[in-house]
Amino acid sequence: MRMVRVLAMASSTIRPFSSMASSPFAATFSAFNSSRRFNSFDFTRDEMQSKTFDYNKSCKLIRREGNVISTITVSNMSQGSTISSKESALEWVKRDNRRMLHVVYHVGDIDRTIKFYRECLGMKLLRKRDNTEERYTNAFLGYGPEDSHFVIELTYNYGVDKYDIGSGFGHFGIAVDDLGRIVDLIKARGGTVTREPGPVKGGKTNIAFIDDPDGYKFELIERGPTPEPLCRVMLRVGDLGRSIAFYEKAFGMELVRKRDSPEYKYTIAMMGYGPESKNCLLELTYNYGVLEYDKGNAYAQIAIGTDDVYKSADAVKVFGGKITREPGPLPDIDTKITACLDPDGWKTVLVDNIDFLKELQ
Repeated sequence: MRMVRVLAMASSTIRPFSSMASSPFAATFSAFNSSRRFNSFDFTRDEMQSKTFDYNKSCKLIRREGNVISTITVSNMSQGSTISSKESALEWVKRDNRRMLHVVYHVGDIDRTIKFYRECLGMKLLRKRDNTEERYTNAFLGYGPEDSHFVIELTYNYGVDKYDIGSGFGHFGIAVDDLGRIVDLIKARGGTVTREPGPVKGGKTNIAFIDDPDGYKFELIERGPTPEPLCRVMLRVGDLGRSIAFYEKAFGMELVRKRDSPEYKYTIAMMGYGPESKNCLLELTYNYGVLEYDKGNAYAQIAIGTDDVYKSADAVKVFGGKITREPGPLPDIDTKITACLDPDGWKTVLVDNIDFLKELQ
């Protein structure tokens, strides 16, 4: 797959961290395996050419929720699938089988970042791939396999050692069961703690913030064991009501909870495909009076699985999203995707579920 080359920016000093062995506290982050199978891709080029793809096929996905296992039959629809009304779009989105797959962003030194995530955050390197022809490297990291967990996909473009994170991207969230111990370990290994452990503003949950070597912020959230430690992606939006409506209707997400903090002049909405204790959620944040943000060029997108990228693209259009990559198969591998922007310009890629399964064969 091709990558968009980003021009290098002036480098800046990054706080160093010490060279240590793999994390001894990896067990602190709980994980589980599922029989549900998916794969992952990096989609950073919107202008790929579509080609004709027309066949009908179905298969079964296995989903495990705790000790309950269920079977879901999904169909690979033809390119002719269309949705023209809000009613049919809502019906499709509600019955589509969706899951947040991974988040993609750029880093200036991929080996340095992998080392930091493994030693300071307890993540596992799931896989790494290098494309010398297109001059980029990807690395997938997380707390469990990609077929059952939300993971991070790092992208390094050869020769680009600095990116602009901007003001729109907020942070990633990681659930831990002993916040103080984790923060002490991160400090010992050279990590940068920007907020010491303590209650969140306007709430009771204990949190801390750290920066990774590229300046991405991670919120460490103290709570009990969870099957999905990589639990949040926070993005800032200019109209929270508009964003909630879009993610509910166009992407089929649930509003898990909403909290307003007048004292600190912000409101958050947690959106996702299941309870907060078991899934990664999208944390949309509205700061009073701020309508637009600079998105920079560091953060890329979130990927979501779908049974039909054509119908999903139609639903996005019906509910006011902008399609930046028309639905269709990627060149050479025939994996069907579509890419779109939400009302604030945040990018999402929808990926065909069966094509994920095919990639695993």
